[in-house]
Amino acid sequence: MLTHVLRAPIRQAVRVSVRNIVIVRHAKAERPDGVADIDRTLTQRGHADAAAIGAWLAHHDVRPDLVICSPAKRTRQTWHGIAVALADAPEIHYEPAVYHGGARDLLDLIRGVDDGMTTVAVVGHNPSVSMLSALLDPSAGGDSDGLRTSGVAVHRYDGAWSACAEGAAALVETHTARG
Repeated sequence: MLTHVLRAPIRQAVRVSVRNIVIVRHAKAERPDGVADIDRTLTQRGHADAAAIGAWLAHHDVRPDLVICSPAKRTRQTWHGIAVALADAPEIHYEPAVYHGGARDLLDLIRGVDDGMTTVAVVGHNPSVSMLSALLDPSAGGDSDGLRTSGVAVHRYDGAWSACAEGAAALVETHTARG
């Protein structure tokens, strides 16, 4: 007589890799009369600072798989200046919510990231980017004025992107480029 032994499927623990959230406030921008806010361009110093951010990220081996960027001209120029220093071109999404939205809108965008991505960069504007950093790690304290122009905040998060919540991503590094 044959006996069949049913075995429970073997479940292997799947370890979610540690993820990085890189928050970048755009570099210094012009304020010319008669130009719509969304069309403002970087100053000469802003271009230099964007390149310095890229060099800093490359030196610290922080390379985004995905960039979620405001469609404003100054944020796009900031990202392009950063990208020059990084060897691999990441996927980039220009999201109106980064320009128009608040910190919770930015967190919702992060929650929508595919779990195949390890490092996500958000390139945007104050006060939203500073508030996002404070939302992710309220205990970090940080500068009362938040991220300065060309400021970077790197947060670490361990979990599925869809579960990223307030207070779930420790602030591990900050940097402000100045050209």
